[in-house]
Amino acid sequence: MTLLELCRQITAPGSAGGKLLPENHRLGPRLVCPEYSKSVQEVKTYPLLQQERLFALCWNMDKYKDLYASMCPSPEAFCYRYKYSAGERTQLHTHDYIELSYVAAGEFRQRIMGKDIVFQEGELCLIDKNCLHQDYLLNQSATVLFLGIANDMFTEIMEGNVTAQRIVLFLKPALLKQKDLQQYLHFRPDGTTDKNSVNAQEAIETCLCTLLQELKENNIGSRHICKGLLMRIFHILGTKYEFSLSKEQRKTMNWLTFEEISEYIRQHYASVTIQDLADNFHFQEDYFNRLIKDKTGLTYSAYVQSFRLEKAEKLLVSSENSIEKIAEAVGYHNKGYFYKIFQERYGMTPSQYRKKERNA
Repeated sequence: MTLLELCRQITAPGSAGGKLLPENHRLGPRLVCPEYSKSVQEVKTYPLLQQERLFALCWNMDKYKDLYASMCPSPEAFCYRYKYSAGERTQLHTHDYIELSYVAAGEFRQRIMGKDIVFQEGELCLIDKNCLHQDYLLNQSATVLFLGIANDMFTEIMEGNVTAQRIVLFLKPALLKQKDLQQYLHFRPDGTTDKNSVNAQEAIETCLCTLLQELKENNIGSRHICKGLLMRIFHILGTKYEFSLSKEQRKTMNWLTFEEISEYIRQHYASVTIQDLADNFHFQEDYFNRLIKDKTGLTYSAYVQSFRLEKAEKLLVSSENSIEKIAEAVGYHNKGYFYKIFQERYGMTPSQYRKKERNA
C-alpha cells in the first residue's frame, strides 16, 4: 500500500477509516479549526498523553469541498468530515510542539509568518513550536499528512542524527534550545537530476507510510520503531532534500555552521581533513573554503594550521616532550616543515620560543 492509499484509507468513513464523527463532535476543532477571528492567535497544545510523543493527522480534501480528517494513534478508528467553502482558512495558530507536514497528493497552501507558501506534491514543511501560521482550504483535491512531534523526542532525534547536521545547524537556536524564534523550513527533493528527485520522494514516502501504519496499529514497541523511522526521515531530509532560506536566515545558518565547523576542527585539529568535514556536515568541499575565508579571512589550510600552532605553542611551554614529538602530536610528521611554519608565525624556532617563554 502506498502512503497516499493509506492516508485515504484512514480518512475514509466506514469500516476502513472507522466511524464518522458528528459535525459538532468535540474533536472537530482539534482536527480542523476554521477561522473565527482575524485577531485571535490560538496555541495548539500537544493532544496526546506525554508518553505518546508522536501523532499523525491526515487530511483528505476532495473536489466537492469535503475535508475528511483522522488522527492516530487513537483508541478506535474514526473519521471527521468538515464541509468548507473554497478559500476558507483555519484559525491563525502556533503549536507547542514541532510539526512536519508532507503533501502526498495535489498542492497545499499555508500562510506562514504573514507570507503565502504553496507546497507541491512530494514537498515538506517543518514548523517550529512558535511559528504563526494558518492553512488554506482550496477548491481542489489534496492529501496532506501532518506529524506532531513532542519537543523532547525531536531533540533526541536531532542530537543523535549526525546526518541531519544541515537541519540541526539552522534549527538549533529555536528548536533545540527552544528560544522564542519563529522559523520554518520548506523542503524540496534535491533536483540535481530527475532520478535524484524520484529517489528522494520514494525514500521519504516509504518511511512515512511505515511510520503511519505503526501509529495506526500502535502495537507493543511501536514507540521505538517510530523513533527509528523519524531518524531515517530526517536523514533523508538532510541528505536528499534542499531547503531555501531568506537572506537573514542564511546569515544565521552560516554563523552557526561556522561555529560547529570550528568546534569540530578544534577537537580534531591533529588529523582533520576537508573530506572529514564534507562527510560530517554534508556540504561540498569548496563550501568550507568559502565559509572559513568569509568569517576569518584565512584559507581552510591556514585556519587548521592556526589551531595546530597554538596547541604546539602550549605544549612547548607546558611539557618536556621533544620538538619532534610535539610536531607529530599536533599533526605534522615533517619536522622541517613544522620548523618552517612555526618560525614564519613566531619569528623564532620552536627551541628559541620554548627557552624565551620559560625564562620570561
